[in-house]
Amino acid sequence: MSRRAEVLNGEYMVAVAGIELHVLIEGRPGAAWLTLSNSIATDLGVWNSVAAKLTDRYRLLRYDARGHGRSGPIDDATAEATTFQGLAADVLGLLDRFDIEKTDFIGVSLGGMTALGVGLNAPDRIRSLTVIGARADMPPPVQQAWADRIAAVRADGMESQVESTLARWFTAEFRTKRPESVVPIASMIRATSPNGFVAAACALRKLDYLPGLGAIQTPTLLLVGAQDEPMPEAMRGMAEAMPNARLHMIENAAHLVPVEQPDAVLAHLEAFLGSLG
Repeated sequence: MSRRAEVLNGEYMVAVAGIELHVLIEGRPGAAWLTLSNSIATDLGVWNSVAAKLTDRYRLLRYDARGHGRSGPIDDATAEATTFQGLAADVLGLLDRFDIEKTDFIGVSLGGMTALGVGLNAPDRIRSLTVIGARADMPPPVQQAWADRIAAVRADGMESQVESTLARWFTAEFRTKRPESVVPIASMIRATSPNGFVAAACALRKLDYLPGLGAIQTPTLLLVGAQDEPMPEAMRGMAEAMPNARLHMIENAAHLVPVEQPDAVLAHLEAFLGSLG
Protein backbone atom coordinates (compact mmCIF):
# COMPACT_ATOMS: atom_id res chain seq x y z
CA MET A 1 0.00 0.00 0.00
CA SER A 2 1.39 3.39 -0.95
CA ARG A 3 1.87 6.18 1.57
CA ARG A 4 -0.84 8.14 -0.22
CA ALA A 5 -3.40 5.42 0.50
CA GLU A 6 -2.39 5.46 4.16
CA VAL A 7 -2.87 9.20 4.66
CA LEU A 8 -5.87 9.74 6.92
CA ASN A 9 -7.78 12.91 7.52
CA GLY A 10 -6.56 14.56 10.69
CA GLU A 11 -3.73 16.61 12.18
CA TYR A 12 -0.02 15.86 11.80
CA MET A 13 3.26 17.31 12.99
CA VAL A 14 5.84 16.98 10.22
CA ALA A 15 9.56 17.70 10.53
CA VAL A 16 10.85 19.65 7.52
CA ALA A 17 14.41 21.04 7.52
CA GLY A 18 14.53 20.70 11.29
CA ILE A 19 11.27 22.62 11.86
CA GLU A 20 8.03 21.02 13.02
CA LEU A 21 5.11 22.04 10.78
CA HIS A 22 1.52 21.60 11.88
CA VAL A 23 -0.65 20.10 9.13
CA LEU A 24 -4.38 19.47 8.75
CA ILE A 25 -5.56 16.95 6.14
CA GLU A 26 -9.27 16.96 5.32
CA GLY A 27 -11.68 16.37 2.49
CA ARG A 28 -12.62 13.55 0.14
CA PRO A 29 -10.09 10.69 -0.05
CA GLY A 30 -8.90 10.07 -3.60
CA ALA A 31 -9.84 13.55 -4.80
CA ALA A 32 -7.43 16.09 -6.30
CA TRP A 33 -5.23 17.85 -3.76
CA LEU A 34 -5.46 21.51 -2.82
CA THR A 35 -2.72 22.99 -0.62
CA LEU A 36 -3.57 26.18 1.30
CA SER A 37 -0.96 28.52 2.80
CA ASN A 38 -1.63 31.23 5.41
CA SER A 39 -0.58 34.86 5.75
CA ILE A 40 1.91 36.29 8.19
CA ALA A 41 0.57 36.38 11.77
CA THR A 42 -2.27 33.92 11.14
CA ASP A 43 -2.59 30.15 11.09
CA LEU A 44 -4.37 27.57 8.95
CA GLY A 45 -7.69 28.66 10.47
CA VAL A 46 -7.60 31.72 8.20
CA TRP A 47 -8.98 29.36 5.53
CA ASN A 48 -11.89 27.97 7.57
CA SER A 49 -14.71 29.65 5.62
CA VAL A 50 -13.22 28.72 2.25
CA ALA A 51 -12.13 25.20 3.19
CA ALA A 52 -15.57 24.26 4.53
CA LYS A 53 -17.01 24.62 1.01
CA LEU A 54 -14.28 22.55 -0.69
CA THR A 55 -13.96 19.40 1.38
CA ASP A 56 -16.79 17.57 -0.39
CA ARG A 57 -14.92 17.69 -3.74
CA TYR A 58 -11.21 17.99 -2.93
CA ARG A 59 -8.54 16.68 -0.60
CA LEU A 60 -7.11 19.61 1.35
CA LEU A 61 -3.72 20.06 2.95
CA ARG A 62 -3.58 23.09 5.21
CA TYR A 63 -0.49 23.93 7.24
CA ASP A 64 0.79 26.59 9.63
CA ALA A 65 3.77 28.40 8.12
CA ARG A 66 6.99 28.04 10.10
CA GLY A 67 6.76 29.83 13.46
CA HIS A 68 3.00 30.31 13.11
CA GLY A 69 0.09 28.58 14.78
CA ARG A 70 1.25 25.24 16.14
CA SER A 71 4.34 25.06 13.91
CA GLY A 72 7.76 25.70 15.37
CA PRO A 73 9.34 26.92 17.50
CA ILE A 74 12.23 28.51 15.65
CA ASP A 75 15.27 30.25 17.10
CA ASP A 76 16.56 33.77 16.47
CA ALA A 77 19.14 32.74 13.88
CA THR A 78 16.63 30.66 11.90
CA ALA A 79 14.14 33.52 11.96
CA GLU A 80 16.64 36.06 10.65
CA ALA A 81 17.81 33.72 7.88
CA THR A 82 14.34 32.82 6.56
CA THR A 83 13.77 33.34 2.84
CA PHE A 84 10.99 32.46 0.44
CA GLN A 85 13.23 29.77 -0.98
CA GLY A 86 13.06 28.16 2.47
CA LEU A 87 9.31 28.68 2.77
CA ALA A 88 8.81 27.08 -0.65
CA ALA A 89 11.06 24.20 0.40
CA ASP A 90 8.80 23.68 3.44
CA VAL A 91 5.90 23.12 1.04
CA LEU A 92 7.82 20.63 -1.06
CA GLY A 93 8.81 18.76 2.08
CA LEU A 94 5.14 18.42 3.02
CA LEU A 95 4.20 17.23 -0.47
CA ASP A 96 6.93 14.61 -0.26
CA ARG A 97 5.86 13.52 3.22
CA PHE A 98 2.31 12.84 2.06
CA ASP A 99 3.33 11.48 -1.34
CA ILE A 100 1.47 14.23 -3.21
CA GLU A 101 2.76 14.24 -6.76
CA LYS A 102 0.87 17.35 -7.87
CA THR A 103 -1.37 19.91 -6.19
CA ASP A 104 -3.24 23.12 -6.83
CA PHE A 105 -1.57 25.62 -4.50
CA ILE A 106 -3.54 28.48 -2.93
CA GLY A 107 -1.90 31.16 -0.79
CA VAL A 108 -2.88 34.48 0.76
CA SER A 109 -0.35 37.27 1.39
CA LEU A 110 2.77 35.48 2.69
CA GLY A 111 1.23 32.25 1.39
CA GLY A 112 0.68 33.83 -2.01
CA MET A 113 4.33 34.81 -2.23
CA THR A 114 5.24 31.29 -1.15
CA ALA A 115 3.09 30.11 -4.06
CA LEU A 116 5.26 32.12 -6.45
CA GLY A 117 8.36 30.48 -5.00
CA VAL A 118 6.92 27.00 -5.45
CA GLY A 119 5.87 27.89 -8.99
CA LEU A 120 9.38 29.05 -9.83
CA ASN A 121 11.27 26.26 -8.07
CA ALA A 122 9.10 23.19 -8.62
CA PRO A 123 6.61 23.73 -11.47
CA ASP A 124 6.29 19.98 -11.98
CA ARG A 125 4.63 19.65 -8.55
CA ILE A 126 1.97 22.30 -9.18
CA ARG A 127 -1.09 22.06 -11.41
CA SER A 128 -2.13 25.66 -10.73
CA LEU A 129 -1.42 28.62 -8.49
CA THR A 130 -3.90 30.93 -6.77
CA VAL A 131 -2.23 34.04 -5.35
CA ILE A 132 -4.32 36.31 -3.12
CA GLY A 133 -3.25 39.74 -1.87
CA ALA A 134 0.45 39.31 -2.63
CA ARG A 135 3.20 41.10 -4.46
CA ALA A 136 6.39 39.91 -6.13
CA ASP A 137 8.91 42.46 -4.89
CA MET A 138 9.55 44.81 -1.98
CA PRO A 139 10.44 48.41 -2.87
CA PRO A 140 12.71 50.15 -0.34
CA PRO A 141 9.89 51.97 1.51
CA VAL A 142 8.09 48.65 2.04
CA GLN A 143 11.32 47.00 3.16
CA GLN A 144 11.69 49.76 5.74
CA ALA A 145 8.10 49.28 6.92
CA TRP A 146 8.86 45.61 7.61
CA ALA A 147 12.08 46.55 9.41
CA ASP A 148 10.05 48.89 11.62
CA ARG A 149 7.54 46.12 12.40
CA ILE A 150 10.34 43.71 13.27
CA ALA A 151 11.80 46.27 15.67
CA ALA A 152 8.39 46.86 17.26
CA VAL A 153 7.79 43.14 17.78
CA ARG A 154 11.27 42.66 19.23
CA ALA A 155 10.64 45.54 21.66
CA ASP A 156 6.95 45.17 22.54
CA GLY A 157 5.76 41.77 21.34
CA MET A 158 2.91 40.90 19.01
CA GLU A 159 0.40 43.16 20.76
CA SER A 160 2.17 46.05 19.02
CA GLN A 161 0.88 44.74 15.68
CA VAL A 162 -2.75 43.91 16.42
CA GLU A 163 -4.66 47.14 15.77
CA SER A 164 -2.56 48.41 12.86
CA THR A 165 -2.69 45.01 11.18
CA LEU A 166 -6.46 44.69 11.49
CA ALA A 167 -6.81 48.19 10.00
CA ARG A 168 -4.77 47.12 6.96
CA TRP A 169 -6.37 43.71 6.58
CA PHE A 170 -10.08 44.61 6.72
CA THR A 171 -12.32 47.43 5.58
CA ALA A 172 -13.68 49.67 8.32
CA GLU A 173 -17.21 48.45 7.62
CA PHE A 174 -16.21 44.80 8.05
CA ARG A 175 -14.38 45.50 11.31
CA THR A 176 -17.50 47.21 12.65
CA LYS A 177 -20.17 44.81 11.42
CA ARG A 178 -18.40 41.45 11.62
CA PRO A 179 -16.62 41.23 14.98
CA GLU A 180 -17.24 37.47 15.06
CA SER A 181 -14.85 37.20 12.08
CA VAL A 182 -12.35 39.86 13.16
CA VAL A 183 -11.83 38.78 16.78
CA PRO A 184 -10.43 35.32 15.86
CA ILE A 185 -7.93 36.97 13.51
CA ALA A 186 -6.84 39.32 16.29
CA SER A 187 -6.31 36.25 18.46
CA MET A 188 -4.17 34.64 15.75
CA ILE A 189 -1.99 37.75 15.56
CA ARG A 190 -1.48 37.78 19.33
CA ALA A 191 -0.72 34.05 19.37
CA THR A 192 1.97 34.24 16.67
CA SER A 193 5.43 33.80 18.15
CA PRO A 194 7.67 36.85 17.78
CA ASN A 195 10.27 34.72 16.01
CA GLY A 196 7.60 33.38 13.66
CA PHE A 197 6.64 36.93 12.75
CA VAL A 198 10.28 37.95 12.35
CA ALA A 199 10.96 34.93 10.12
CA ALA A 200 8.12 35.85 7.77
CA ALA A 201 9.02 39.55 7.84
CA CYS A 202 12.67 38.80 7.03
CA ALA A 203 11.57 36.73 4.04
CA LEU A 204 9.29 39.55 2.93
CA ARG A 205 12.09 42.12 3.12
CA LYS A 206 14.19 39.98 0.75
CA LEU A 207 11.40 39.25 -1.74
CA ASP A 208 12.51 39.76 -5.36
CA TYR A 209 10.47 37.47 -7.61
CA LEU A 210 9.26 40.15 -10.03
CA PRO A 211 12.10 39.79 -12.60
CA GLY A 212 11.48 36.04 -12.89
CA LEU A 213 7.69 35.94 -13.09
CA GLY A 214 7.73 35.42 -16.85
CA ALA A 215 9.18 31.97 -16.26
CA ILE A 216 6.03 30.78 -14.43
CA GLN A 217 4.06 28.95 -17.10
CA THR A 218 1.65 27.38 -14.59
CA PRO A 219 -1.98 28.57 -14.87
CA THR A 220 -2.33 31.25 -12.20
CA LEU A 221 -5.30 33.00 -10.63
CA LEU A 222 -4.55 36.37 -9.03
CA LEU A 223 -7.11 37.81 -6.59
CA VAL A 224 -6.89 41.15 -4.80
CA GLY A 225 -9.18 43.22 -2.62
CA ALA A 226 -10.20 46.51 -4.23
CA GLN A 227 -9.44 48.32 -0.94
CA ASP A 228 -6.07 46.61 -0.41
CA GLU A 229 -3.88 49.54 -1.43
CA PRO A 230 -1.34 49.42 -2.99
CA MET A 231 -1.81 45.74 -3.87
CA PRO A 232 -4.15 46.19 -6.88
CA GLU A 233 -1.45 48.07 -8.80
CA ALA A 234 1.23 45.57 -7.78
CA MET A 235 -0.90 42.62 -8.84
CA ARG A 236 -1.76 44.23 -12.17
CA GLY A 237 1.98 44.34 -12.81
CA MET A 238 2.26 40.68 -11.86
CA ALA A 239 -0.58 39.74 -14.21
CA GLU A 240 1.17 41.53 -17.07
CA ALA A 241 4.43 39.71 -16.34
CA MET A 242 2.98 36.19 -16.06
CA PRO A 243 2.05 34.52 -19.35
CA ASN A 244 -0.79 32.36 -17.98
CA ALA A 245 -2.23 34.57 -15.24
CA ARG A 246 -5.69 36.07 -14.86
CA LEU A 247 -6.45 38.86 -12.37
CA HIS A 248 -9.74 39.55 -10.60
CA MET A 249 -10.55 42.41 -8.24
CA ILE A 250 -12.72 41.59 -5.22
CA GLU A 251 -14.99 44.46 -4.25
CA ASN A 252 -15.65 45.41 -0.62
CA ALA A 253 -12.47 43.75 0.59
CA ALA A 254 -9.08 44.81 1.84
CA HIS A 255 -6.12 42.47 2.36
CA LEU A 256 -7.42 39.30 4.01
CA VAL A 257 -9.91 38.50 1.27
CA PRO A 258 -10.57 34.84 2.23
CA VAL A 259 -11.98 36.09 5.55
CA GLU A 260 -13.75 39.23 4.36
CA GLN A 261 -15.19 37.84 1.11
CA PRO A 262 -14.95 34.01 1.21
CA ASP A 263 -17.86 33.50 -1.18
CA ALA A 264 -16.20 35.67 -3.84
CA VAL A 265 -12.94 33.78 -3.41
CA LEU A 266 -14.79 30.48 -3.75
CA ALA A 267 -16.62 31.59 -6.88
CA HIS A 268 -13.41 32.65 -8.63
CA LEU A 269 -11.48 29.63 -7.39
CA GLU A 270 -14.09 27.10 -8.49
CA ALA A 271 -14.43 28.70 -11.92
CA PHE A 272 -10.64 28.73 -12.29
CA LEU A 273 -10.14 25.13 -11.17
CA GLY A 274 -13.05 24.01 -13.33
CA SER A 275 -11.44 25.60 -16.39
CA LEU A 276 -8.28 23.51 -15.99
CA GLY A 277 -9.99 20.28 -17.00
